[in-house]
Amino acid sequence: MVALSAPVTRRFPSRTYVTGAVVVAWIALWVVLNGRDTLPLGGAQLTPLHNRLGEAADAIDANRDSNPLFLYFVNYIRLFLDAAVTFVQALISQPSFGRPVPLVGWLGVTGVATAIAHLYGNRKVAVLTAAGFASFGLLGLWEESMDTLALTLTAVALSLAAGIPLGIWAGLSDRFNRIVTPVLDFMQTMPTFVYLAPLTLFFLIGPASATVATMIYAVPPAIRLTAHGIRQTPPATLEAADSLGATGGQSLRKVRLPLAKRTIVVGINQTIMAALSMATIAALIDAPGLGKTVLKALQTLDVGTAFNAGLAIVIMAIVLDRVTSAAGRRVETVHRAGRSDRSRLRRVETAVTAAVAVVLVYLSYTYVWAAEFPGGADLGSYVRRGADAASTWAQDTLVTYTNGLKNVVTYALLNPFEALLGRSPWWLVAVVAVALALLLAGVRAAITAAVGCALLVALGLWHDSMVTLATTLVATLLVMVLGVILGVWMGRSDRADRVLRPVLDAGQTMPAFVYLVPILGLFGATRFTAIIAAVVFAAPVSVKLVAEGIRGVPHTAVEAATAGGASTWQLISKVQLPMARAGITLAASQGLIYVLSMVVVGGLVGAGALGYDVVAGFSQHQLRGKGLAAGLAIVVLGIMLDRIMRAAAARAGSSPASR
Repeated sequence: MVALSAPVTRRFPSRTYVTGAVVVAWIALWVVLNGRDTLPLGGAQLTPLHNRLGEAADAIDANRDSNPLFLYFVNYIRLFLDAAVTFVQALISQPSFGRPVPLVGWLGVTGVATAIAHLYGNRKVAVLTAAGFASFGLLGLWEESMDTLALTLTAVALSLAAGIPLGIWAGLSDRFNRIVTPVLDFMQTMPTFVYLAPLTLFFLIGPASATVATMIYAVPPAIRLTAHGIRQTPPATLEAADSLGATGGQSLRKVRLPLAKRTIVVGINQTIMAALSMATIAALIDAPGLGKTVLKALQTLDVGTAFNAGLAIVIMAIVLDRVTSAAGRRVETVHRAGRSDRSRLRRVETAVTAAVAVVLVYLSYTYVWAAEFPGGADLGSYVRRGADAASTWAQDTLVTYTNGLKNVVTYALLNPFEALLGRSPWWLVAVVAVALALLLAGVRAAITAAVGCALLVALGLWHDSMVTLATTLVATLLVMVLGVILGVWMGRSDRADRVLRPVLDAGQTMPAFVYLVPILGLFGATRFTAIIAAVVFAAPVSVKLVAEGIRGVPHTAVEAATAGGASTWQLISKVQLPMARAGITLAASQGLIYVLSMVVVGGLVGAGALGYDVVAGFSQHQLRGKGLAAGLAIVVLGIMLDRIMRAAAARAGSSPASR
């Protein structure tokens, strides 16, 4: 017999080797082509597209009162939103109704807030709320704090009015859920700052634009978590209701909504925190409140004033978070008890609390001493001087360490990345981007990369986009170093999780502006300051995702490796990290998007590039078109990077190593 030969299989190079070869070829070509076709554009230079965008913006302004779209639709929305914010300001922050003080003064506002915290939370939260509101006055920022609260409450009320019904609809309808999910993904993926400029074209600079911007950022959690709560209703419970003859409306009111109440309260908490974060950032478009104080201080490098206002923002975030979290725990407790919290003692307590709040409101309405916070109790000046002194001490004393860290990151990471991306020919970077997207994420991601690069060239901001991309990649790399180190620690140790998780939760709660203040005081206004602020902003979510990935590794695999004599390092590097690759890739994707969302704020403290272009577009009329183009460029970068990272994460999750 003649032996049959085995079929010959052709082995292709590993994807890792091909990726490495692409990068090596890129570096080799960069050495030869360094500085050619980089499409640089000076800070005051404009392209024809920028001029057309600026002219279009001017045309919109000129025809605002004659165009039917504005005359009969947009203007009414703007007037309604302005009136809504102004009305809440008239109640709690600004002189109104012919009075030299608001309708409800500081004592009444503090009393009502404390009563709400007591009724829906507990005594500890009520004490925290009273102390928090008193601190706004003690810091000398009562009016600014109430302006921020007014904008936040208005945006939250409108977000919940739209978000909860849409969430119920998405929870009941699979078709609507499929339609709304990509819209919500886009709203949460798009960097928060870039839609500020387009909004001002329609709603002008001021409270209306700030409210719409805040709603865009705050409404997705309300929709998502409401839909999730509706969908989590046990099928057996719904079947029991149907068997008793309940209609669809009765089933919704009597079964689905009560069971989803806990999840909806969590959605309200997330909506409030997102609204507060965006309400401070909206100072870029003249939103009233603490954000404007921080913005002016950052522009003049006044660390003390920025720190004082940032402290007030932190206190407000903590108070709002604790009140809504306590309300969620109360709902959970009542749900587990299976009865409503209507004991006689509770009814008496509620009545007394409400009566005290009414008395305090009356006093603040009637007497000036209860309406205006006492001016002599000003701790803000001490805080400002202390922050300035601490900043000066840190910059003088820690200069060796801060400069060392800054120089290492700048010269070892930032400058090489910026040189490779910014000084390579644009067509070479585009080819490499498409090739890497194809290798790492597939054909669709490669098409997205090609379209994204073409749009960046068309927008006339290729070089600035590459500088921003370099900063983003460096910050993301630092985020992932922290994410892997701390995430592995949290994933392997319950004690570490208990210690780090509250810190990470606090980091996710704080508005983005707050991060800049201490970092600015420590490092001054440099590109490195923007990178560190982005790292602090993005690290919490990446650390949590890595920790979840490590926890998701099957215990049998860990036990088998341990029984085989693997050391701790071998267990982490050979078993847990490879098997958690999908979670780590997702952490990198989310970290990158969070970093990119900080580029505009980074433009306030020396980051330059697209962030500076957007900020300059707000402040200089002749650069308005360029600012709009820069905002679009950030959106393009965000979509391109998000799609590539999502596809890479999906591919990692479906690979054998991740199973």
